[in-house]
Amino acid sequence: MNRLLSLFCLAVFGFASAEERPNILFIYTDDHSHRTVGCYPEAYSFVKTPNIDALAAKGVRFKYAYIGTWCMPSRASLLTGQYQHAVESMRMVGKYPGSEYDPKKCRFWPSVFRNNGYQTAQIGKWHTGTDTGFGRDWDFQIVWNRPRHTSNAGSYYKDQMTEFNGGEARMVKGYTTDNYTKWAVNYLKGEGRDPNKPWYLWLCYGAVHGPYTPAKRHLDDYPDVQVPIPADIYPPRPGKPAYMQEINSWFKGEDGLPQYKGRRRATGELSATRGLHGSDLSSWVRQYHQGVLALDEAVGQLVKTLKETGQYENTLIVFTADQGFAWGQHGFRTKVAAYDATIRSPLIVSMPKQLPAGKVCDTPVSGPDLIPTFFNFAGMNEPWKLHGRDLTPLLKNPGRKSGRAAFMVHTGRSYGSDTDTIPTDPKLLRNTAGVPWYVMLQDGRYKYVRTLVEGETEELYDLENDPAELNNLAASGSQAERLTSLRRRVVAELRRTDAGFVDHLPSVRRH
Repeated sequence: MNRLLSLFCLAVFGFASAEERPNILFIYTDDHSHRTVGCYPEAYSFVKTPNIDALAAKGVRFKYAYIGTWCMPSRASLLTGQYQHAVESMRMVGKYPGSEYDPKKCRFWPSVFRNNGYQTAQIGKWHTGTDTGFGRDWDFQIVWNRPRHTSNAGSYYKDQMTEFNGGEARMVKGYTTDNYTKWAVNYLKGEGRDPNKPWYLWLCYGAVHGPYTPAKRHLDDYPDVQVPIPADIYPPRPGKPAYMQEINSWFKGEDGLPQYKGRRRATGELSATRGLHGSDLSSWVRQYHQGVLALDEAVGQLVKTLKETGQYENTLIVFTADQGFAWGQHGFRTKVAAYDATIRSPLIVSMPKQLPAGKVCDTPVSGPDLIPTFFNFAGMNEPWKLHGRDLTPLLKNPGRKSGRAAFMVHTGRSYGSDTDTIPTDPKLLRNTAGVPWYVMLQDGRYKYVRTLVEGETEELYDLENDPAELNNLAASGSQAERLTSLRRRVVAELRRTDAGFVDHLPSVRRH
């Protein structure tokens, strides 16, 4: 009888029985570069992340992952399965990071999981509208609701106004990375979890976002760190767009080392020019990497708990970040820009029962690709037009040649139909970290970037021979055919993903 019921569910609803459908643990960190994870070749030699590395050893590590450009649009895409320019009704309002949306126009896909037999849970940072969706999108939720509690929005590591299952917020003390991990471990052990349903848990850490505060137990780690100074930390930067000549977050100190200048952060306060260990580049990089260590411990605790509770074999584990973060590269100390240093994330997917172990996939992927992948693993049809492409074929065979490319669109603080017209006012066009709107496509070797400013130069980088993206090949006559092809691919992707501005792209500089 149970077998017949399972077959009926599969035929009618498109999914297998609860006993067969996998749990999904989606670990999502913040401002977290792939360079901080030891299993990535780009990591500094001093980096030690044994638990994340162990996850990669039991799964598939993606070489190139572009999840989003910055905090809020990355999350909007991962809640809707669509790029920022199609997320209708999302608005940034009032004091940063205040934001609102109409749930009838801006549906979040966890509601579909919830209505089709999954228990949905979210723990940690919430950064997408004051409405967290509890009772509509989520069955279980413990969140730091930044858009609602704007005066508390800078408290990334302690003293957070936290909402439990849609209730009134209360102040919670303690180191936030550890708090989120504790709540997630308790959930995996059964606290608030329905034992009769498969579950989806989106675990959103605030680390390693500024102010990059490590746990006290890690303050002495990574002693005597000295990092190489990026070649283009100071302007000028020949061949790059005009705005890149203005990016200048560092100055040369009396000792010859780059020192951070400080600037006004998105939360409104002036960011500290001096970190816990000093103001020079190496001291900041050390502090930033120390903040990752509690995340690595968290991964170890989560995997251990899954094994102890007998859920490990049937749980798809995904580890990634909203985007990367630059420390000196191209003059930045931020995210947003289209360079690997600023936006490239770690991405590791593990489920030894179904997926190969210890493999690396060289095919570049985008954040929205994760959503159809989740639906495929859950045995459900896609609920609406999703912009991503299912990663399952790559997960099953990481070495396959697919011809896929990663796609990225940055439209600042604008969403949906508000992006139909590209601003000409520089203040509107560059209202996020001073980076103008752009479109980007990466085909596995070459990256193409089109800054959406009239008459601006295009960018083309050979990532195989120039991984630091220092030499813009767009002006090279030998690349004319490639540029034409990549332009067409970008336009095709904009049309496929319903970008209203696709027929009004500004002209590019002709060399």
